[in-house]
Amino acid sequence: MKRILVVGASAAGLTAAETLRREGYDGTITLVGDECHAPYDRPPLSKQLLAAEWEPERLALRTPGDLEALDLDLRLGVAATGLDVTDRTVRLADGSSVPYDGLIVATGVRPRRLPGEGAHVLRTVDDGLALRDRLGPGTRLVVVGAGFLGAEAAAVARRLGAVVTLLEPAPVPLAHAVGAEVGEVLSRAHLEHGVELRTGVTVTEVTDEGVRLADGEVVEADEILVAIGCLPNTEWLKGSGLTLGDGLVCDAYGEAARNVYGAGDVARWHNPLFGVSMRIEHRTNAAEHGMAAARNLLHPEARRPFAPVPYFWSDQYDMKIQAYGYFRAHDETVVVEGDLAERRFVAAYRTGDRLTGALAAGLPPRAIRRWRQAIAAGTTWREAVRDNISPATAPWGSVPPEKIT
Repeated sequence: MKRILVVGASAAGLTAAETLRREGYDGTITLVGDECHAPYDRPPLSKQLLAAEWEPERLALRTPGDLEALDLDLRLGVAATGLDVTDRTVRLADGSSVPYDGLIVATGVRPRRLPGEGAHVLRTVDDGLALRDRLGPGTRLVVVGAGFLGAEAAAVARRLGAVVTLLEPAPVPLAHAVGAEVGEVLSRAHLEHGVELRTGVTVTEVTDEGVRLADGEVVEADEILVAIGCLPNTEWLKGSGLTLGDGLVCDAYGEAARNVYGAGDVARWHNPLFGVSMRIEHRTNAAEHGMAAARNLLHPEARRPFAPVPYFWSDQYDMKIQAYGYFRAHDETVVVEGDLAERRFVAAYRTGDRLTGALAAGLPPRAIRRWRQAIAAGTTWREAVRDNISPATAPWGSVPPEKIT
């Protein structure tokens, strides 16, 4: 391959380019990004940047010298608009076309929005600065969506003195992801810090006064943050012949078509460790996925399935949350260490007869590392939870070990 094109200049795309060079590739690498900024980190947008603890320069994933050393054909501020797999070219918004021998699609996601004008979203550094400039003591902020992004932004806004209302359609925030018991614990942290949390409510539109609920009520606000999830950036791939379905559909190796790979938030691939198709919007997965896609593209004779244990973290108030695994459609949650009421615990998650996830709150990283290893090993639920945990060293709360089946 003389020319490899990476579309998407964030964590997955940059890591893919770095991996190509590290693996000895000396051909042309074109890295295309729709933002004018050099590659930067996104998790701090809802934390350190929003809190004005960091300035944008600190978000940079690499120094200018590091980027120069990669010898990239770097094209920033221009989006991809189309792909011709037969001619092996990608069309860009400036009217140019870029040829390739190998292609890595890492175009990420964009925030879902509500009808109406004037609401903030939080995906780019410009989004973060725009919201930061509007927050302060007494600002009435409505956050629509109590997922991790919305919850983090709400926590920062309260710390800055804003009056925060958090609106969530589910009865318990994050219950679909981490279980009702853990979701309730995270909810109580917001209530204790003075957030007005309203669950079971649906926002239909943004208005001049605030947001309108499905029952017609208007919740007044000075500023509004919409954090209701994201959509994969695949529109530019329509008509290309690639399979699209809540992301770019790839196989276990990350390949979507011959010499075309997906990586990061935009890619849906079959993870053989869990036996399901998944699309993960987490920072660590983006970097790992970019590395895997680059290696498999460059070394087709030695391809390996991409089978990670997904990892994510969240900082809310004085509580750090860390989690490993795949939590969708889990069947059971058990606290295996610590206490929910104290917000210092490890919870294990069962899907079928396997341990598929573990989440820790208020504990050091070492408290959850061995659970990651157990998930990666495909450990059964009984082996992981009943046989290896002693109630003498790990309080069980209301679920004693003899009840684990």
